Amino acid sequence: MSYMAASSLLLLLFFSGSPIHILGLGVGINYGQIANNLLSPSRVVYLLKSLNISRVKLYDADPNVLVAFSHTNVDFIIGLGNEYLPNMTDPIKARNWLQQRVQPHLPQTRITCITIGNEVFKTYDHQLWSNLLPAMQTVYDALVDLGLDKQVTVTSAHSLDILSISFPPSAGSFRQDLGEYLHGILNFHAEVKSPFLINAYPYFAYKDNPNEVPLDYVLFQPNQGTVDPITNLKYDNMLYAQVDAVHSAIKAMGHNDIEVRISETGWPSRGDDEEAGATPENAGLYNGNLLKRIEEKQSTPAKPNVPVDIYVFALFNENLKPGPASERNYGLYYPNGTPVYNIGVQGYLPGMVYTSPSTKIALSVVSNVLFLVIAYLISAWKLVDLKMEGSSD
Repeated sequence: MSYMAASSLLLLLFFSGSPIHILGLGVGINYGQIANNLLSPSRVVYLLKSLNISRVKLYDADPNVLVAFSHTNVDFIIGLGNEYLPNMTDPIKARNWLQQRVQPHLPQTRITCITIGNEVFKTYDHQLWSNLLPAMQTVYDALVDLGLDKQVTVTSAHSLDILSISFPPSAGSFRQDLGEYLHGILNFHAEVKSPFLINAYPYFAYKDNPNEVPLDYVLFQPNQGTVDPITNLKYDNMLYAQVDAVHSAIKAMGHNDIEVRISETGWPSRGDDEEAGATPENAGLYNGNLLKRIEEKQSTPAKPNVPVDIYVFALFNENLKPGPASERNYGLYYPNGTPVYNIGVQGYLPGMVYTSPSTKIALSVVSNVLFLVIAYLISAWKLVDLKMEGSSD
């Protein structure tokens, strides 16, 4: 065996023995940062690359993250928080924000979408409700003026409680008090061809009624499912039923041409005593089964030819989020990059390979030793080759 063949074999054995191979997933991830102990953005780049995740949703336009992800081919949704909405109704302020927070990162960082506000109708702040559509329109107009509207679109993310009826899915409808606001927003989406974003959490339905909502139905486990009595369509999980309820609500307002995407869904691995179902086991089942369905490019029963587009919530546990314990425990990963539970995928960080929360291998040390051994063996084989060539002469 020549030293070139030997080196190839050793490198193959070395890397095939490292548990860092990841299947590509057609999934997006929410990268929240309400925490004081997270990995640096540059290390998050390595983690997401190892997971083959190429779509990320932020809740702001953090320049540290956007710079770290330059030239990585990761598509970004960035966010304008609710506090920005009043200013974003001013064309000058909207243009200035884009020039300061978006343009400097293009095209090296792939910013594809801006969310204007997050779950605005959950706030019951009627002034904020009134500002939402004007802010969306003003930011979009500023993108047009800057020549960016073909690569960056505008939308907003809504909580599922904008619905007054969610079951059966075919009877889905929006709350009456939101009608005047949502009518204009839907017209905007139809005009600019941007998606309608919904944050959908079957966990909330189970937590509120654990004795009535079948756990297997919300966790994508085998179950009897439910049938829409109007369409006779069968649903084997709650998430798809929720999405189709939104489709029906949009249709009831006169639109068939607006795409619905899930901007957030997830399951907490821990909660307070009264938060039923918040366990690592349930979180692992929910997200693991969800990822399988995303890989299979599944569609909802009412939209059989449109694969569901999903951003999982969230990448990390965030220790500074207010509210019940569950709010701080939606992450697939702890802040140091170790998995919270096993969902069948593995991530890699320089200096560390993680296979489970209890397993940590110091790759930086092991790899150095192995590469020294490989280098020594390659040199030895090369020396043997040279001696054999000399003896043959």
